[in-house]
Amino acid sequence: MTTDFASFAVALGLGFFSSTHCLAMCGGIMGALTMAVGEAGRAKKIRILIAYNMGRITSYCVMGALAGLFAKQLMALGAGPVLRLLAAALLVAMALYLTDVWRGLTRLETAGQWLWRGLQPLGKRLLPVRNEGAALALGGLWGWLPCGLVYTALSYAMTQPGAFAGASVMLGFGLGTLPAVLLAASIAEPVVRVVRSRGARAAAALVLVLFAAWTAYGALAGHSGHHGESANQAQDATNHHHHH
Repeated sequence: MTTDFASFAVALGLGFFSSTHCLAMCGGIMGALTMAVGEAGRAKKIRILIAYNMGRITSYCVMGALAGLFAKQLMALGAGPVLRLLAAALLVAMALYLTDVWRGLTRLETAGQWLWRGLQPLGKRLLPVRNEGAALALGGLWGWLPCGLVYTALSYAMTQPGAFAGASVMLGFGLGTLPAVLLAASIAEPVVRVVRSRGARAAAALVLVLFAAWTAYGALAGHSGHHGESANQAQDATNHHHHH
């Protein structure tokens, strides 16, 4: 039932370090949300922002649970190491994307457009956001926006052995993106500038590459360990046989 804390921490880091990308994608939306609330009091603004983010993170958790369920079936077929290597490859792709070296992840985003075309009109109906309920619904829809970052986190959720573990990875990821998204909403311009700077993006990319290396190592070490184990069992069996 419990998830591996290391995976939760990696997902939290993934969300936090790559939220430079979030700002470019969702910062404008958060700004629009804040504007839409208009003259409402500060307390109401905060409640609306919290509701929006709760909706967004809830939709990530649903995706994570589905990814974990799917992965569980694949792992039963022995595809665990392959899933980990795929997650490692996507983490490297995300690092290259953040540093503008290679933007291949945008192709993944294009692949998700068909789903978004269906959801976008619903989102438009909820604007301008007047209350917490509408903000929660808008956040819930917004979570499904085609985003290479979300897809990278989802590939990571697919290295988890079940729905609960997959959902908790996406919860970690969503919580990691919160600081940047909330800062963008409060129009903390200097902070946003620092987060978007080349240095910050390069540091984030480096962390992602380290996560990728760790994930790939886990896949390969686990795999060879598995082979070693079966070889030992075979050896034991032969020894047993000779004994007789």
